[in-house]
Amino acid sequence: MVEKSVAELENLVLEVEHQIKDVEGACQKDGVDRSVELKVLRERYEALHEKLRSRLTPYDIVKLARHPLRPLTADYISMIIEDFVELHGDRHFGDDKAIICGLGSIGQERFLFIGQQKGKSTKERIACNFGMPNPEGYRKALQKMMLAEKFGLPIVTLIDTPGANPDIGAEERGQACAIAENIYKMCRLKTPIVNIVIGEGGSGGALGIGIGDKFAILEFAYYSVISPEGCAAILWKNGENASEAASALQLTARDLLRFGVADEILPEPLGAAHKNPRAMADSIKAYIVRCLKELKGIPIEDLLESRYNRYKRTGKYLELG
Repeated sequence: MVEKSVAELENLVLEVEHQIKDVEGACQKDGVDRSVELKVLRERYEALHEKLRSRLTPYDIVKLARHPLRPLTADYISMIIEDFVELHGDRHFGDDKAIICGLGSIGQERFLFIGQQKGKSTKERIACNFGMPNPEGYRKALQKMMLAEKFGLPIVTLIDTPGANPDIGAEERGQACAIAENIYKMCRLKTPIVNIVIGEGGSGGALGIGIGDKFAILEFAYYSVISPEGCAAILWKNGENASEAASALQLTARDLLRFGVADEILPEPLGAAHKNPRAMADSIKAYIVRCLKELKGIPIEDLLESRYNRYKRTGKYLELG
């Protein structure tokens, strides 16, 4: 028997999903009990999803991380954070909409919330530079983090960027320096920090707000030193080899957990986060609450030493000579 391709499985999932909606609609229309039929369809739907999950390649996961309907930072803010107050500007150049900063609370716990934002409509995406922050975005984030440290507020960052903006203007305004300074100072901030990759975790663009005490990644997100397309362009001089590059980069959540880069994988709802944003938001919220409760019980000096050692041992290398 020939195994079905990922595309074929996706079509079968969509077909069963439409069948379920049709039967549910018929039930509401004529009042006939079709619970047995719905049960069979839902079981098939779940089985197909499990099979699809097992067949996903690293590049399929990259595509899911970029799905146009995938929940963004602003979506999670509205579903998770109470009394959110956004903070703007870097006091030097302007307000970068690719990074959202603000104060908010979950229950009785108040904290600083920072996340990269891609935008949904064409207008929003252009305003957010498609989620590629400029140096003023990283400087804005660092200023707000230092404010959080001053008032003893924990910090939560949501990572979702293909990478920092590489254009000439960004470089002229000190892009590399801004990211480096964030990495350096986040290692020393005297307050708990939780990082969560919700979509794309691209290179230094992700690291600019990605240093912390706890690091989680959503099941179908990725975190990499370079995009698969960029890697393919360098190694093969051809973007068509992106799938091979994605496999070689070992950028999936499972890879990161195996390497010790991620502490935990947050499972996504059936069909991925965009199928049930509320369920995904509840999972992220529970993770944040659990982490902050644990981290607040650790003496700050021990926390800083652990944070530094965590990133010091990331990656493998050989010393020659």
